[in-house]
Amino acid sequence: MEQNKTKLSDNERIKRKSNYLRGTIAEGLKDPITGAISPDDNQLLKFHGSYQQDDRDVRDERRRKKLEPDYQFMIRVRMPGGLATPKQWLEMDRLATTYANGTLKLTTRQTFQLHGVLKWNLKQTMKEINEALFTTLAACGDVNRNVMCTPNPNLSDVHYEVYEAAKKISDHLLPQTPAYHEIWLDGEKVIDTSVGQEIEPIYGPTYLPRKFKIGIAVPPSNDVDIYSQDLGFIAIEEDGELKGFNVAVGGGMGMTHGDYRTYPQIARVIGFCPTDKVVDVAEKVVLVQRDYGNRSNRKNARLKYTIDSRGIDWFKTELHNRLGWELEEARPFHFTHNGDQFGWVKGNKKWHLTLFIPSGRVKDDEETQFLTGLREIAKIHTGEFRLTPNQNVIIANVTARKKQEIEKLVEQYHLAGGTYASPLWQNSMSCVGFPTCGLAMAESERYFPTLLKKIEAITKEVGLKQNEIVIRMSGCPNGCSRPALAEIGFIGKAPGKYNLYLGGGFAGNRLNKLYKENIGEKEILEALYPIFQHYAKERKEGERFGDFVIRTGYVEEVHSGLDFHGSKTVKNI
Repeated sequence: MEQNKTKLSDNERIKRKSNYLRGTIAEGLKDPITGAISPDDNQLLKFHGSYQQDDRDVRDERRRKKLEPDYQFMIRVRMPGGLATPKQWLEMDRLATTYANGTLKLTTRQTFQLHGVLKWNLKQTMKEINEALFTTLAACGDVNRNVMCTPNPNLSDVHYEVYEAAKKISDHLLPQTPAYHEIWLDGEKVIDTSVGQEIEPIYGPTYLPRKFKIGIAVPPSNDVDIYSQDLGFIAIEEDGELKGFNVAVGGGMGMTHGDYRTYPQIARVIGFCPTDKVVDVAEKVVLVQRDYGNRSNRKNARLKYTIDSRGIDWFKTELHNRLGWELEEARPFHFTHNGDQFGWVKGNKKWHLTLFIPSGRVKDDEETQFLTGLREIAKIHTGEFRLTPNQNVIIANVTARKKQEIEKLVEQYHLAGGTYASPLWQNSMSCVGFPTCGLAMAESERYFPTLLKKIEAITKEVGLKQNEIVIRMSGCPNGCSRPALAEIGFIGKAPGKYNLYLGGGFAGNRLNKLYKENIGEKEILEALYPIFQHYAKERKEGERFGDFVIRTGYVEEVHSGLDFHGSKTVKNI
């Protein structure tokens, strides 16, 4: 394993001394003096699927009262491909209303998040999640995260094979440390790690330099945003049969404002592998990143930087050496979109209903009762729930007999509004942002609907009411909602201020470009209005908004993160 000659980041120290992710988490959970855990344990807690946060809405008030922050914890579930049984949905609903803030969050990586869990309830919540046959292990942290795939395997045999591949990859890349079971499930310590046994044959004692993300797409749908993944597999289908996968490497959305050595990047297709080799490829790509990723600077520690600093040819050679065989030449494929298809569809003799969930927040409000409605559907549903990469939900595998019952519940609880919403809404996405995300620089989930309504009003005025435009908002440049791939992207800069990006590809195959920096709502609307007018009048037949703003010179075309900042990008990272 190659070691960096420079000073390692503090996270590397924490991981190395953690005794395979144990740290002092168990002791910290019992400390009655504070609602927090120690900074070192907070870093380790991520590997167990949880982040320590605090309610930023009351942070200043509590500081004035000389109280510690209102600490609470986010818990994220690991569920490859976004599959949940009705029983599991009901359990997550119960946990959300018993221990969390009364809502479920559907993430952009096809899983559940609970927000607002207090330290005193953290262990019990984790335990009950596991009793529901879920796990939170490796949902966060410097490991392979939740494996994404096209969400409904019941649409065809190929879709089912893709889901099975996602599950195999996920299981294979799970950390092997018994620490999780010891801390959360009252498992006994089964091995003495002080005598040097090989606890983590894939990850080693310090795991990966940074998080690692894998997704599998089935063309023509790019709903998993394959180009945003560290490792992407693109299913190649011929005559209804899955032949294998094109392999794409080095995608990633995160960056840091003002640091031009950081940038979003799109994955590059490097070859093709047969279906039975997909787990082997996944493991070896992870091993390359484990051994060569930057462990000194976490801002440059993702696989995209490893590849950009050494070259794609170097990476392919290293990968082939570890595989002991070479990838074949990539096979033709074509993506047409990266959004969800709403309403009822039929596949493999059963029905599937995709419902639009604004920003993925399952809750009850004055207009819709998603929390209650989906709970009632789960009580009678005999198929599965599938979470989509766009924060929506599919009620999957519905029999013809059950279809009518579910339709009545959808109508009763007003769940279908999004199905008939404008294409602008249907192609929108936002991250959590304030008040709980500690990284947020600006509002996202809470504010996005307000801005979207005003943008929608402009599109209606200029005659673009039925035009699909991918629009996304992130509260910070970490880009959890994948805004750098959107035709219109907003990235938070400060409270009420955003950078406006234009020109991403409708199918998620191109980065956007900075158009206006650090602007508020008034400036955003003033900037977009004339562009929408121009697009409405002079677009070519079938021309997407992202393509139009490039053709007409509003922004330059960007196919590589190295060009994302223009001349400011530092090539030597």
